[in-house]
Amino acid sequence: MPYQSVFRENAFADRAVIVTGGGSGIGRCVAHELAALGARVAIIGRKQEKLERVLAEIHEDGGAASAYVCDIREEDKVKAVIAEILAELGPVHGLVNNAGGQYPAPLSAINQKGFETVVRTNLVGGFLMARELYNQCLNKQGGAIVNIIADMWGGMPGMGHSGAARAGMDNFTKTAAVEWAAAGVRVNAVAPGWIASSGLDHYDASMKPMLLSLANGVPLKRLGTEAEVSAAICFLLSEAAAFISGATLRVDGAASQGGRVWPLPKAKNVPVYNGFHRAVRPKVLDD
Repeated sequence: MPYQSVFRENAFADRAVIVTGGGSGIGRCVAHELAALGARVAIIGRKQEKLERVLAEIHEDGGAASAYVCDIREEDKVKAVIAEILAELGPVHGLVNNAGGQYPAPLSAINQKGFETVVRTNLVGGFLMARELYNQCLNKQGGAIVNIIADMWGGMPGMGHSGAARAGMDNFTKTAAVEWAAAGVRVNAVAPGWIASSGLDHYDASMKPMLLSLANGVPLKRLGTEAEVSAAICFLLSEAAAFISGATLRVDGAASQGGRVWPLPKAKNVPVYNGFHRAVRPKVLDD
């Protein structure tokens, strides 16, 4: 069974799109959907073996993709990988700034190195990717950038380093949307809430009870799927979003809209969209 996208066939034909963090989770799903819609996808990550697995999946499904190992926190490496991608694929039309990572800890227990590492991964790396693609390509032809952030509007207790970085990326999105508009470059963000993605399995086993309770804090009373996030990203990359820039689209089941005060009864009539034919349920969500 191929990817069951809601978008028309070949919606991204003749376009090249870069997806960072494409070796797993949401990035893997986005790479699959874009490839299924005709895009030439360049996935970037730090681990060759993870990239190769996704590459094999996409090729098996009939899509076009290539993989590049790069630490997006290193400026010289970002410059080099963008130049390499442009040399091999030609003009790039879109960027999905998806790479990120964090670890649970209260602010009082985070040292300077840990804080700076998370900020470099979730904010500095995304800035470097966007700036370099703009300078080397998008400023000449236009295009679209989608930055992936998180639900940080009420703070991120237990992950304050990530919350600070994601808030910074939200503001960077708005600034870049204004500064780069004259070149025909749109910049938007997608803020996933709690998503049933492979990233949940990376947390310590002690966090399983908390992870299993997450759906109770979502007005729709469930976790989101990777495909639901990917669909939002593909929309913002598409021509249908040609007049949308500087926006942040929350994909969180309304969890960021004040549910801590309003009582959340059991939900009904709540459909789930999961068009990703290779989606794998996180093991931590199994009872």
